[in-house]
Amino acid sequence: MAGQKFDILPNVTTEERDLRFQLVDNSSLTTLSTAQITQFNERGYIAPIRVFNKEQIIGIRDYFDNLLERTIASGGNSYSISSAHLEHGHVYDILSNTRIVAVVKDLLGENIVGWGSHFFCKMPGDGKAVAWHQDASYWPLTPSRTVTVWVAIDDADRKNACMRFLTGSHHHGHLTWRPSTPEEHNVLNQTVENAEQYGDPVDNVLEAGEASIHSDLLLHGSGANHSNRRRCGLTLRYAPVEVRAAQGWNAKGVLLSGTDPDDHWGNPSRPTQD
Repeated sequence: MAGQKFDILPNVTTEERDLRFQLVDNSSLTTLSTAQITQFNERGYIAPIRVFNKEQIIGIRDYFDNLLERTIASGGNSYSISSAHLEHGHVYDILSNTRIVAVVKDLLGENIVGWGSHFFCKMPGDGKAVAWHQDASYWPLTPSRTVTVWVAIDDADRKNACMRFLTGSHHHGHLTWRPSTPEEHNVLNQTVENAEQYGDPVDNVLEAGEASIHSDLLLHGSGANHSNRRRCGLTLRYAPVEVRAAQGWNAKGVLLSGTDPDDHWGNPSRPTQD
């Protein structure tokens, strides 16, 4: 699996997908509260969730600093560390972290795969933004049941362009988007116009080591980082095993809990080198 690359912006227009939000109905919670489940169903996200203590996140940040330095030296940039769990054992370990997986299981059930890991790192003075978008628009997956755990590597606040959600926008289903223009300086390539008609904006302010978790149909984005502080987050993507992945994306999925009766997901082993 090492060395295999996946396009983070695939063409999914030919895929038949079920992009409807499915309410979470779980009476056997182990980590989340009933109030948090209600928040996810109604608002489309939960935050903040403490997943790493200060000592742990310092170690993760040191690791990322080194990884970013090597990535830039090899011609990449602060956004190009994607599907990182397939090449970096330490990222694989974060994806499979028992605290995070327990939260995901309360939302998605016992049989879980982790299939995505992507660092979104806005350097100080970075002029790039992330336009309002839905994650599900980018992925050849069906049905729409992936959740994203956004782990703050650095403190994320309004000054250094924290992520923003449009609460409740996941209830509107899949929304029309247009290709982003160069003037938008978008990290991605889709823009949902007049997005704020679909929900109320809220800033996802997180301390380093905290995380948020949101539905793949929730509109979200972030502005440009005009501060003198970096803003790095690690996005981790999880889905129940019954979700089907086209275009070879099933090869990325690591079975983290329960079973995969159809052996749909590749279940790659932990990379031995980092």
